[in-house]
Amino acid sequence: MNAYGNPVLEPKTQAVIDARLPRIVPLKLTLLRQPFDHPDWVFELKHDGFRAIAYLSAARRRLVSSRGTIFKTVNPLCEALSKLPVRDAILDGEIVCLDRKGNSLTNELLFRRGMPYFCAFDLLWLNGHDLRSLRFIERKERLTELIKRSGSPSLLCADHVDGYGIDFFRTICKKNLQGIVAKHRASPYSASAKWIKIENPAYGQSQRRHELLKRFTSTVKGGRKAG
Repeated sequence: MNAYGNPVLEPKTQAVIDARLPRIVPLKLTLLRQPFDHPDWVFELKHDGFRAIAYLSAARRRLVSSRGTIFKTVNPLCEALSKLPVRDAILDGEIVCLDRKGNSLTNELLFRRGMPYFCAFDLLWLNGHDLRSLRFIERKERLTELIKRSGSPSLLCADHVDGYGIDFFRTICKKNLQGIVAKHRASPYSASAKWIKIENPAYGQSQRRHELLKRFTSTVKGGRKAG
């Protein structure tokens, strides 16, 4: 067994998440073709990984997919989450594998050949307090401090660029990265908020990712060990 443990996903169930924590519906990303500049927006790197909501309580630490299924055992990440100095918390983020330069490694993630990281980009709940009505930038500031205090190299906080999406997008395209995500600084975490993804049309792993996902899905459904 490698760092991931068992990759199988459990069915939806409230029993494995602390009942005192709200169930989160992850905000969806709206596709935009062209990047833009705006002083009221921040721009984050879009990693090529698995979207996950992290639920933390005294009794349980769970990573839940955007479809509501639970990553059954992502052992090192659950252990890393326990290092966060919180009583309870909910984080939005992504499970990724990265190279030394911080670039996504899609096949290592899918077939569990690399060390996983949890890259958090939002803090929705902290120590009994619902933070979703706060401005995004306030939640991000609290998240940054929280991840820093954990001291865990497996927990990352997504960096962002203020205002200048066009130059940032050009940079990530030159580095063959997947894209960027734009978020309004004052937006709450609600259906009224809009998170915008701008994808690199020349991203080198795009076609490979679809092929790997198809192979990975058929492997798991067939009950065989991937990789």
